[in-house]
Parts: sequence; structure tokens; C-alpha cells
Amino acid sequence: MNFTRTLLTLALLATLPTTLVAQQTAEFRWEGAIDAGQTLEIRGLNGEIAAMPASGSTVELVAVRHAKKSDPNEVEIVVVEHAGGVRICAAYPLKEGGVSDSCGEDHSDHDKKLKKNDIAVDFTVRVPAGVEFVGETVNGSIEANALRGDVRVHTVNGAVSASGTGTVEAHTVNGAIDVSMGQGTWNGTLSLHTVNGSINVGLPADVNASVVAQTVNGGLNSDFPLAVSAGKRWGPRRIEGSIGTGGGRLEMQTVNGSIELARN
Repeated sequence: MNFTRTLLTLALLATLPTTLVAQQTAEFRWEGAIDAGQTLEIRGLNGEIAAMPASGSTVELVAVRHAKKSDPNEVEIVVVEHAGGVRICAAYPLKEGGVSDSCGEDHSDHDKKLKKNDIAVDFTVRVPAGVEFVGETVNGSIEANALRGDVRVHTVNGAVSASGTGTVEAHTVNGAIDVSMGQGTWNGTLSLHTVNGSINVGLPADVNASVVAQTVNGGLNSDFPLAVSAGKRWGPRRIEGSIGTGGGRLEMQTVNGSIELARN
């Protein structure tokens, strides 16, 4: 009996290396110069995006594709250089062959069926000063901190942390938003929206803006003087008012989470 058990144990151990599938990875690197005033855009689907300041005028990007079952090389990293800057995208394989048009002007692939896979792409990029950074993914968090320009980030399932010397705009659905802006005046509307998560915003002390903040299940707090009004008992809570002389609009909205507006 003991001999039989030993044989069974050895047989089980012998199968472990084949049943425990190691993660496969593939790395893509790109470098290129980009001028201040232009835009660097990263578009992903599954995976995280991390952006940090560059030491010079050169963009340095590393995209790590990884999967347990699928071939990571099935996802192509596409680089499009255009008059307004650079767009870098993860193009996923389609069932009918080829890859998604993720870098196109209309990059919606909702009408195309992606090939089933478990490939994620994590982007790490260094952004030169004066360059606007735009980061988009669906399943993954985004960190874009200490950038020296404007920041626009968007995900669906993941937290967002972003800060820049310019303005910051951020959207997610399932995740918190934590942003800090260095610029206190702007034109038009900046929006910070989530559904399940809190929103924390840092603004410079000399900010001039029109502010609207609304939550359903959560508290509201502002370091800046604003007129506060409560909604109906089961309805949303809302604060609205002007900071300084007023100006560009800042919209902050969540359903399940608190909203805090702080001085930097």
C-alpha cells in the first residue's frame, strides 16, 4: 500500500510542471522625440498604464505583453506618428483574422469580435515636459503622476491617479479617482467621473473655477468656500459654487463614494 501511494505521489509531482502553466511575456520598446504642445496618446484594452516625466524631449515606452494561455505576440503594438503628436496602441487579434483598428480615428471595435485570449499589455512611458498625455484602457488602473503638462485619462475597471502642472481630466467606472492640478484657470469643462469610488481633487490656492460636485452615497468636503445644498433624502447630494472669480467648469460626479476638494 505504501509503495503504491509513493508511486501515485511521484506521478502527481511529475505532472505539476505541465499543469502549472508559466506566464509568457513579450516586450516592445519604442523611443521618439515629441515637441512641447503636442499630444502623446496610449490606448490599451487589458492592462495597466503608468506614465512618468521624461528627462528630455524623448518619449521612452515599454509595453510588456503577458498571458498564461495565449501567445502574447498576437497583440501588436502600433505606433502612429502624426502632425499632432504620437499615438501608441495595443491591437488585439480578431476572430476573422487580423487585428483591431485600435489606432484609428474611430477606434471602437464593438462591431468586431475579438479573438478569445487572456493577453494583457502593461504600458510604461516617460512623457516629455509640455506634452499633453492621454491614456485609455478598459481593464486596468492608470497612474500618470508628476507630469509637466495636461493629463487626460480614462479606464472602466481600475483606479486612476494623475497629476500634472496643467489641467487633469479623469474617468472610470469601478475605481477611485485621485488627481492634482497645477493650473488654476482654464476654459470649458473638466470632468472627473466615476460610479464606484471616491474622488479626491487637489487644486492650487489661486484657482478660479466654477465647481459642481455630486454623489449619491458618500460625503462631500471642500477646503474652498462653496454653497452647499442637500438633495432629497434618497437622492444625490450636491455642492455648487464659484472659487475665486469663477471661470472654467469643474464637474465631479460619483454614485458610491465621497468627494473631497483640497488645496494643494
